[in-house]
Amino acid sequence: MKLSKRSIRTACIMVMLPIMYSCNDNTLNTINENVVSTTDYFKNSDELLAGTNSIYATVRNISLVAREWFFLHDLRSDEVAAGGSQLEVPRFQILSGNTDPTNSVMNSVWNGLYTVIHRANTVIENGPNVTDNTAVRDRAVAEAKFLRAWAYFELVTFWGGVPLYTAPVKSPSDYQPRAEVNAIYTLIIEDLRLAASALPGKAATDKGRATNGAANALLGRVLLQRADYAGAKEALLKVTASGAYTLMDRYLDNFEEETEFNAESIFEVAYVDKGDNDFNWGGTDTPNSAQSTIRNQEYNPVAWRNLIPSDKLLNEFENTATGATKTDPRFSFSFYQTGDRYNNDADVLTDADQNGNSSLVNGVRKKVSIRKFMILYKEGKAKASYHPGGNNQRIIRYAEVLINLAECEAELGNLTAAVGYLNQVRARKSVAMPAYPTSQFPTSTKAQVIKAIMHEKMVELSVECMRSIDILRWRPKGYFTQEPFSYFRANRDELLPIPVAELDNNPLVNGKQNPGY
Repeated sequence: MKLSKRSIRTACIMVMLPIMYSCNDNTLNTINENVVSTTDYFKNSDELLAGTNSIYATVRNISLVAREWFFLHDLRSDEVAAGGSQLEVPRFQILSGNTDPTNSVMNSVWNGLYTVIHRANTVIENGPNVTDNTAVRDRAVAEAKFLRAWAYFELVTFWGGVPLYTAPVKSPSDYQPRAEVNAIYTLIIEDLRLAASALPGKAATDKGRATNGAANALLGRVLLQRADYAGAKEALLKVTASGAYTLMDRYLDNFEEETEFNAESIFEVAYVDKGDNDFNWGGTDTPNSAQSTIRNQEYNPVAWRNLIPSDKLLNEFENTATGATKTDPRFSFSFYQTGDRYNNDADVLTDADQNGNSSLVNGVRKKVSIRKFMILYKEGKAKASYHPGGNNQRIIRYAEVLINLAECEAELGNLTAAVGYLNQVRARKSVAMPAYPTSQFPTSTKAQVIKAIMHEKMVELSVECMRSIDILRWRPKGYFTQEPFSYFRANRDELLPIPVAELDNNPLVNGKQNPGY
């Protein structure tokens, strides 16, 4: 079973409720003969696997990872700033803390995540009906549980308590109320533990599919969020003990097309470069067709440049100008700035190339843009000015596992072990930063180690959709010396508002809006 960017064997599963009219006794109930119902489908392992593939198709479409998902995470962090006045109003609303229930970006992510959940529930429910190939069946169901857990973790992170569906919606009256956060996490953890026990390890033939390494890594992330440090450590150690993953010597291998699915990659969403001006703006996920991602276009320094790194992020990197013994090379690996070369070193980036705002870095005003996941490294300005790309979105990589282990150890009082994990990340050949402790980051106390962890997480995993989750975990523990958001209002801005469509259409949620909205 292979789900790669070049060969994605999927089928679109559509569950349609029969529409019945009852005007009088002579009215006939009709069924659309062009639609296959679930009662007639999922009879064998191929059909069940096609259902699982349709879940992946939803994950990679425009409402989620191809566009709105990375925007929502980045806009809910302190790692980005507006590239200029070109940033669309719904995105600026989120960035400035003025999100309201009608926000289109937020609504798209909500709808996309519930589509993932509905399709996952359909596969999970129908799994027992399949008996021709139990190995394929069990893996298809385990992948569905992994993806359902991922979707619910995204939902509970952004919105708190949300409607909890564990079976496909089959009737217009199948509404669910907002569940307690604990109940949602209980399902997430159960799904991931079951997935980890049923999924195979990493293999060259299963690119893009969830593995037990992905399930354990995500379980560790989830348990860390719940302050279950011993449980998170146990899950994460299963990833390190597998021997399937290692840090790539070259940091940039985590963000370029030629080095996708590498030894550091634990889970990534696959995309295909379909050529210039080719992106599925309609939002309809079509599992049998290739899908590109618009991320390369949105952040590209010579294209729209809608978001740029925040001054806070840029100044977080160690630099000799601010007293460090070495400038962190991850700065230049993560960002482009005026004077950098691109297009296989044939062109030089200028201020004029970069539309919009500048940044203040170590007291110097300059133009800086996001480099991660951009394909400018191998193309010129003319082509890059509008070019949706095929660069895979890495969702989980091994460096995160090591840093999360460091946090677990620090919270459990094992400071030496925590520092050891951080130093593994810093010792990457292309990075080779001085080991902790340093003059800027001593590690004698828990508070000092936590500060080093927060620093390392930010510079290693910047704009990789981690920071919004970290903020929610670290804020109530008092780990920030300054609130990350200038607009922050307690008991409001921790969560996003429930989308207006959900309030309007679900009578059990209507009137149950998050506080402050």
